[in-house]
Amino acid sequence: MLQYISSSETFKYITIVLFSMVLVFLSIPSIIHVAQQRSIFDDIDVERKNHSHGIARLGGVAIFCSFMITCLLISNINGLSDVNYLLTASMVLFVVGLKDDMWGVNPSTKFGMQFIIAAIIVILANVRLTSFYNIFFIQDLPYVPSVVFSMLVIMFLTNAFNLIDGIDGLAGTTGLIVNATLGLMFARMGEISLACIAFSLAGACIGFLRYNLTPAKIFMGDTGSLLLGFVSAVLCIKFIELNKTGVNHAFVYKSAPAIAMAVLIGPIFDAFRVFSIRLLKRKSPFSADRNHVHHRMLNIGFNHLQTTGILGGFNVLMIFIALGFRDIGNFWLIALLFFICVLFNLFLTFFVRSKERNSYSFNNFLW
Repeated sequence: MLQYISSSETFKYITIVLFSMVLVFLSIPSIIHVAQQRSIFDDIDVERKNHSHGIARLGGVAIFCSFMITCLLISNINGLSDVNYLLTASMVLFVVGLKDDMWGVNPSTKFGMQFIIAAIIVILANVRLTSFYNIFFIQDLPYVPSVVFSMLVIMFLTNAFNLIDGIDGLAGTTGLIVNATLGLMFARMGEISLACIAFSLAGACIGFLRYNLTPAKIFMGDTGSLLLGFVSAVLCIKFIELNKTGVNHAFVYKSAPAIAMAVLIGPIFDAFRVFSIRLLKRKSPFSADRNHVHHRMLNIGFNHLQTTGILGGFNVLMIFIALGFRDIGNFWLIALLFFICVLFNLFLTFFVRSKERNSYSFNNFLW
């Protein structure tokens, strides 16, 4: 993919990644120090936590500051100043996430503010999905359904990223994979401004992972995970819309919606799975539990680093599959991705049941 990007642009993108990474890398020690002085730690008494001692949860502050500073410093690059709506919405989300990490936020307030930032992007910035791209034989969407659907997608993906932030390194690794992939694809398309945004967030994730991989010294908290999910969702919508039939770019990706789904397959797969199970059990889809994919892998016997590596590898594999089979069309490619996810979950269930029953039997696939 890099052979389609000029050397000058490559140098620019590498500089952005390094600058964003260094900002986070240098700022986190100070954040950890402040958290220790003020006793701002993750709640170790909660049953779902996987650590035996308090850990600072303000890593998202460093990610947010690095992302904002980098975007503002490069705001004169190829119309990057047009993303003021994105930065405005990110600041609103930062305030909500920071308050949640420090003192907690009522769920209704949290979702209400997410509704507002989604409206800023969809209605004011006009970043929205305008078509179903023949998925389920539906093409163009009228304005109102397009706005409603796009806002729901942004809110869903924002919270889906928040759900996978349950073990050391997973959310940061996923954010790195997602935004590095989007950055490379935007760069190949000639969308320099969007590539810069994606690479600035990818660089921030690299700097954060230095302190978040096992043993974690800091968590990103809602401040970081909500920001990663929100910006990734917006960039994926832009990627899909910029690859519509008839749009003129240096390179056009066929089956862009399916590719975007593969890029975000980790959060999407986990969120759909846990929401479906909770609804089948007549529970709130937002009730907390230890039934996420990463929790199940820990139950099998993998540690945090192994689980993060496996799920990150699965994400990369799905991206390569989507890119390799993009000619078969959105419907069949999404069906293929869904089938692989179901198969992955089936084998995961088999190993969970086998460990619980101390027996490897074919029946463990069935019940």
